[in-house]
Amino acid sequence: MRLTQRDIARLARVSQTTVSLVLNNRTEASARIPAETRDRVLKVIRETGYVADPLARRLLQQRNQILGVFTYESVFPSASADFYHPFLSGIEESAEERGLDLLLFTSAPVTDGRRRVFHANNRLRLADGSLLLGRHIPTEELTRLVAEKYPFVSVGRRDNPELESATPAPSSSAPAARAAGGGGVVPYVGADYVSATATLTERAFELGHQRVAFVGPGEGAESSADRLRGFRQIAARGLHLPPGERPLADVLEELLSKNVTAVFVEDLADADALADAARQRGLSVPGDLSVVALGDASRPIPSDADYSGFHIPRKEMGRQAVGLLESILSGEPADPQQLLPCQLVEGSTLAAPRGL
Repeated sequence: MRLTQRDIARLARVSQTTVSLVLNNRTEASARIPAETRDRVLKVIRETGYVADPLARRLLQQRNQILGVFTYESVFPSASADFYHPFLSGIEESAEERGLDLLLFTSAPVTDGRRRVFHANNRLRLADGSLLLGRHIPTEELTRLVAEKYPFVSVGRRDNPELESATPAPSSSAPAARAAGGGGVVPYVGADYVSATATLTERAFELGHQRVAFVGPGEGAESSADRLRGFRQIAARGLHLPPGERPLADVLEELLSKNVTAVFVEDLADADALADAARQRGLSVPGDLSVVALGDASRPIPSDADYSGFHIPRKEMGRQAVGLLESILSGEPADPQQLLPCQLVEGSTLAAPRGL
């Protein structure tokens, strides 16, 4: 016969409420339980081999032990699967260690090529809280998530939204009532692109490069803006070339016309294409043009060249994002905005310019 909390209470000569408080470690209330009483309850539990009903405990904690994963871009096509896989692997690994299930939201409609959290069939409340993954996350969605105090963590740094003065209606769910950053703060675990890019730019100057350039949007996504900011910290007058829709061969022509000897490229795939265009022109990489990749490839590349640059701590970002979300859900103190260092790669595509 399966033991119940009522049976444990009878054997320990205490109330069922006392047993519940001891089992669930309710700090404030259980602090009033005498140590002798707590020890007696724990002794009965050990002797009887009692195991709490997991469903009952979840109901008591008002949690489903389910974390949602919302991706703003598709993470499964071959063009991006290799890039997103480490994030998802870290999320899965950490969730498994904590005994949590993951729910991937796939029913959100695609508008202008991207999914949206808020739509007619929004199912976020099926999960205790959610992890957001994507290069571009609309500011209006972050604003609403923060205003409604829905527990979430972004995998990647996000700017804090400007909240309106109006106070949102209180939510009916207990997990949502716990602050998800509050006060306009977006909880995130991101990569420190600024420091990594600044370090590599400084290294180029130390090698003797005087004319350097940054190739990438440098705006829009926070990750792009952070890279440009790190570049500007060291090369305030360095050239910035947003590629736009033009071929990278045209970008190369402009770099050569400006006598650039070291170029920093946001995406490894673009860095590889630019280096290939330079070699087709008969240039040496890195002799005539050093090419630095500021991160990992977001799409497959045909080359296996050892590029100088840095790796994004994608798996660890996923792991720590789960930990931060759990802290938010449990009310434990934690830094809501965390940046992880990128792994610098020496590589073979950054060297002193020819002639030095």
